[in-house]
Amino acid sequence: MRKRIFSLFVVVALLAATGALAGCEPVETPLGSADNPVKLYFVPSTEVAVIVASGEAISDFLTEQTGLEFEVRVPTTYAAVVEEMGAAEGDAMAFIPAFGYVLAHDRYDMQVELAVVRNGWHVYWAEYVVQRDSPYETLEDLNGASWAFPSTTSTSGYLVPASYFQNNGIEPGERVDAGGHPQSVIAVLEGSADFATVFYSPPEGVPWDLGDPPEPEEGEIRVVEEGGSMAAYKGDAEIKDARVTVLSTYPNAVEDLRILALSDAIPNDTVSFSANFPEDVQQQIVDGLIAYADTEEGQAVLSNDEFYAITGFTPVEDSAFDPIRGMIEGLGLTEEEILD
Repeated sequence: MRKRIFSLFVVVALLAATGALAGCEPVETPLGSADNPVKLYFVPSTEVAVIVASGEAISDFLTEQTGLEFEVRVPTTYAAVVEEMGAAEGDAMAFIPAFGYVLAHDRYDMQVELAVVRNGWHVYWAEYVVQRDSPYETLEDLNGASWAFPSTTSTSGYLVPASYFQNNGIEPGERVDAGGHPQSVIAVLEGSADFATVFYSPPEGVPWDLGDPPEPEEGEIRVVEEGGSMAAYKGDAEIKDARVTVLSTYPNAVEDLRILALSDAIPNDTVSFSANFPEDVQQQIVDGLIAYADTEEGQAVLSNDEFYAITGFTPVEDSAFDPIRGMIEGLGLTEEEILD
């Protein structure tokens, strides 16, 4: 008798465990739990190790603020971020540039919530960098010159300059898909490309406005270590553009490269969410990021030049990115061509 009772107990336990009793169905794991974390994507625009460490710091703060769990991911290309956001089932978010956001929105219904702010600007620019002693003086001089860019899905690195070249009859020579902004800078430093197109942020510590030179014309260039990372100064101005992303391995990057020109303004990077992301969870994350940017710890992580140099966040509407859509249309590019 005892054996039969024990056997019946085992059967009941097994049925309960498999959800077979009384038509039970498996309980859905809530988003943000340890078994179903929010997927937090970053594009590989700087050193991946720095992005991962910074992403973990951001996710730790958000977990503390919201109780949500996150999983930091840094795919190998911008296009991979777009594709993974499209494959997400209402459980992913991304720090993604304007171009990538537009592709993901128009193709996969990704939704933008925040634009990043850098030193008071919610826009940024593309810069054209050349060797400081090169003969290039105008953008027209780049006709036939070899061109390094981060990726064909990079807004400042490719879309904006490609649109400018097409509209002004400039045809670069060899094209080098370098794989990132730092790699594009390095391509010019090492002579494997005549010029590169990368992101530009204005210098800090001195007044700067539209129409001013992209870097101070006077002053000695100094490279110093600050808080474990390298910074470059020209006179009293701290240089903040893409050249500083390689200072740890190329300390003469600012001295050896000059900015030939800047593009028109571009909408800043976004914080965006995959289609069907729960609105209540999304709002918790948005509030948490804004709060993080207001802390000393948050500023130390977000504003790091070797990360994304973010100083704050501001709400933004999808319509702000219509000029990017116009550039895509003007270049005659389809989403499939760009992502492939």
